[in-house]
Amino acid sequence: MAPTSSFPIIDMGLLAGEQRPAAMDLLHDACENWGFFQILNHGISTELMDEVERLTKDHYKRVREQRFLEFASKALEDGGGAKAAAENLDWESTFFVRHLPESNLADIPDLDDGYRRAMRRFAGDLEALAERLLDLLCENLGLEKGYLARAFRGPSTGAPTFATKVSSYPPCPRPDLVKGLRAHTDAGGIILLFQDDRVGGLQLLKDGGWVDVPPTRHSIVVNLGDQLEVITNGRYKSVVHRVVAQPDGNRMSIASFYNPGSDAVIFPAPALVKDEDAAAGAEVYPRFVFEDYMKLYVRHKFEAKEPRFQAFKSMETESSNRIAIA
Repeated sequence: MAPTSSFPIIDMGLLAGEQRPAAMDLLHDACENWGFFQILNHGISTELMDEVERLTKDHYKRVREQRFLEFASKALEDGGGAKAAAENLDWESTFFVRHLPESNLADIPDLDDGYRRAMRRFAGDLEALAERLLDLLCENLGLEKGYLARAFRGPSTGAPTFATKVSSYPPCPRPDLVKGLRAHTDAGGIILLFQDDRVGGLQLLKDGGWVDVPPTRHSIVVNLGDQLEVITNGRYKSVVHRVVAQPDGNRMSIASFYNPGSDAVIFPAPALVKDEDAAAGAEVYPRFVFEDYMKLYVRHKFEAKEPRFQAFKSMETESSNRIAIA
């Protein structure tokens, strides 16, 4: 297990002062060499974060815990303790909230009004933070301010998609057998995670080893998805990560995904495509519609990302050949 002491932690408060160049360099290094980092002083109030955490944990205890225990008991019983049966099982209790282009928060059953209000405020703050981070990435990459945010907007709605996955990872009696969440990269754009500060388990794959993402109170963990890898032409890459089930403690995870609109056309930013790469067809990622990518992703989420990119690149080649023949 690699140590976590070097895991990048960025104080966003430094971006407003004379230490801004050093903070921007740290952010660039985190995006280029880690694909994961933690941010502090991000502008979301600690009081709101505490409220969201309290309400999330209370909601799990009141509404979801018994359902999960019944499911988990049956899953392990049906698996008969066999490793093969557990390989496709994730030890998590989850529900999803959609924010953009239209919110479904009012339609989710079993949420009390206070929880809905807190989640609505929290989502608004996270949306603003995601857009701020995208502009900081533009600055580091030499892209025009707003380029990444515009690349995420589909032509029909003019909006990105933005949603939150609320997860609990309860104590697992067989952490040797079952993953909390199997290894994968995230399909979308930029992911903002509010995670439990007492119960760990999130790990990323770096240099062939698993690195723990340290739980830090009132921080937001940021990671980059497949779409940013494509748009940055591989300058910033999505990273394989997983959640390891724990024998003790119930880990809270609130992951918000700021993604392109479903009909957004994703392709490498021209400014980041070198002339020699374009001429050779090397290192240039494919062009595709985000919704099409997601249809492929849901079938192959827990597999390597490279075949997904290659599938769309092959489609591009076939289309070009047809045009040339015609």
